[in-house]
Amino acid sequence: MSSLIYFLKQSLQGFARNLSTTLGSIITIFLSLFIIGLFLMGGAVIQNVVESVENEVSITAYVADEASESDIAAAQDYIRGLDGVASVSFTTKDQALEKFREMSSNAAIVDELGGNPLPASIDIELSDPQKVEEVAKQIESSDQFKKIADEDNPSDSLKYGQRTVERLFSVTNYIRYIGIALIILLVFIALVFINNTIRLAIMARRKEIAIMRLVGASNGFIRGPFLMEGALHAIIGAALAIVSIELIRNLALPRLQASLAFLPIDVAPNTFLFIYLILLVAGLIIGLIGSMLAMRRYLKV
Repeated sequence: MSSLIYFLKQSLQGFARNLSTTLGSIITIFLSLFIIGLFLMGGAVIQNVVESVENEVSITAYVADEASESDIAAAQDYIRGLDGVASVSFTTKDQALEKFREMSSNAAIVDELGGNPLPASIDIELSDPQKVEEVAKQIESSDQFKKIADEDNPSDSLKYGQRTVERLFSVTNYIRYIGIALIILLVFIALVFINNTIRLAIMARRKEIAIMRLVGASNGFIRGPFLMEGALHAIIGAALAIVSIELIRNLALPRLQASLAFLPIDVAPNTFLFIYLILLVAGLIIGLIGSMLAMRRYLKV
């Protein structure tokens, strides 16, 4: 316990001796961890949105007006037997028109149609949204569906949302790559700042270190204050990052949820706790690695 108190006292003195580089080190760690936290939080939000979109992925197979009931039933039976299909239902022309009427903001448009131009459809819900492309291709190539398809080309009679999910994944991947590159750069800068701060601390205490060597102090006892200093930089930087993200969680996120109520951008409290734990551990690793690199280079004990 006395050694820990000594390490803490010496590390705090190092803060005072090299205040400008210490602040630079802490701010760099803070910015690095803050950006890491933002990307982790953004990743959780994006994952919720993607899962929501995937859950809404379904296939609508439009049916020709002249299709017979027996052919429609045969196509439905075929589709039910496909792997990845959860349920199959049929929407008549009248039901399709009624749905359009309910969804339309202008009822007069429906009245002016002069008939019912909407086709009947087979609606397919999926047990695995990732199989939507595979299921759609099987339906498109089946003889049962070709007989009842609303268009000459069966693929034109199928509607599904996989392309939306693919575009969403493509955008999020680009964002993820840019974020990773930025994080790596900031972590490298943080290590450089910590390295310089510890180097200055070692130079300021070189006479004291020489005396400690002469009286037989262990290498661990000599290195302890510098490791403690690096760890304190990391803890302070991580604490600032956690406080900043908590402010965003309580002030900005509710406003974002209110303005984008149609998107599931809520993040579970447990997810934030996990993010904060990651930031704290990552900060300590950055602080200790920066200190050890400096001691390996400048402290020959």
